Amino acid sequence: MSTTTDDRTPKPTVLRKLWGAKALRDGHVLYWWAEIIAILLFYFVYSAIRNAGETHAAEAFAHAKQLMGWQKTLGINHEQTLNEWALHFRPLVIAANYYYGSLHFIVTIGVGVYLFRKWPNDYPRWRNTLGIATAIALIGFRYWPLMPPRLLDAKMYLHLHPGIRYHFVDTLDKDPAFWTFNSGAIKSISNQFAAMPSVHCCWALWCACALVPRLKHAWAKWAAVSYPVLTVIVIVITANHYFLDAVAGFTIFGIGYVVARLVTRAGRGPTVAPATVTTT
Repeated sequence: MSTTTDDRTPKPTVLRKLWGAKALRDGHVLYWWAEIIAILLFYFVYSAIRNAGETHAAEAFAHAKQLMGWQKTLGINHEQTLNEWALHFRPLVIAANYYYGSLHFIVTIGVGVYLFRKWPNDYPRWRNTLGIATAIALIGFRYWPLMPPRLLDAKMYLHLHPGIRYHFVDTLDKDPAFWTFNSGAIKSISNQFAAMPSVHCCWALWCACALVPRLKHAWAKWAAVSYPVLTVIVIVITANHYFLDAVAGFTIFGIGYVVARLVTRAGRGPTVAPATVTTT
């Protein structure tokens, strides 16, 4: 988790203001429109890689059995119990569905905008942290496909475990939010077995760690801290992930943060005079 820094930056010129520039202390200049283009391109490539290739249901199911075995050994294999309990409280399930389907993007984008506007010298490092961690997740998706709990009892996969039922309920299918994994468009383009690690948890911890040192009010800090905790609860009660998916998501965030600290230079150098600020 980063500590707050003195956000002294060179004063932008009128031209840079017109172009939406943020001049950093070390001479780098960020443009909001360039950041949006770069992020959209990154996410397009990420999605294409994530959803490319054949689906291997048998391998994904074998990994699910293996992971549940590890969780039993650790004493944390309680996803089905929590999923079943949540189904008794329909408002909770509906709220969790909307949380899962929307806050993942809304909060992350909001934190990114906040960092860009209020903490521009720290923004490049946190942007790179998120990008590196998200890219690392592709390794898990490619080499360790995992069948999420919600698919274990899906009709198309019952042949993989004849006579055995896991009794998970796909809450998004039962009470759809903005979308459901079983809708035609989503089902055709989404890699259903890209569950390990949980990017939801990775991004949620990124938001919390970026916000907590920079927020002034105690209630806001507690809200930020609670966000990844609530995210773990939501991914479990909606039957989208296992607990170890969350652990893996938090782990790739840590790796991304360490690597980003080593490779990010923008905003880290000594303050330069406004006249010497250059676009890079």
